Amino acid sequence: MQRTPGASGEYLRNAVMTATPEQLHLMLYDGAIRFITQAKDALAAKNLEACCEKLIRAQRIVLEMQRGLRPEHNPELCRNLEGLYTFVYNRLVDANISHDAGAMQEALQILEHQRETWRMLIERVQAAREKEGGEAQANQASNAAPRTDDSLPRASISLQC
Repeated sequence: MQRTPGASGEYLRNAVMTATPEQLHLMLYDGAIRFITQAKDALAAKNLEACCEKLIRAQRIVLEMQRGLRPEHNPELCRNLEGLYTFVYNRLVDANISHDAGAMQEALQILEHQRETWRMLIERVQAAREKEGGEAQANQASNAAPRTDDSLPRASISLQC
């Protein structure tokens, strides 16, 4: 089923195009969580076709997150995440094959935990960037200020009345 482009599609497209890499990763977590939740709801409604479709979409997102790992930056972290994503993916496949709400819940809990961890990391990175940006602005301001010749005598001025 093809969606017609609308305001929500345009909003999502704009959000993706303007997002930082960190925000894009958070959006992937959000999508996987949303699809698993929808799959659970579909299973509860005994709509197995919708459940299957939503689980496949969540599986694709998890695979995309796994493909996006860059071990050259942090091999140990990437190994750990690869194992976690493989586990989540396998739980989603199991859930899809056996219509197992417990497997969906297990995958959902892991992704929700990872999403929250990622959100906190983004906040720390943004705070560090803002601090770095503030220090850079202060350095630019001091660099733009007129330089004094240290060889000249200095005079002190009192501002007290």
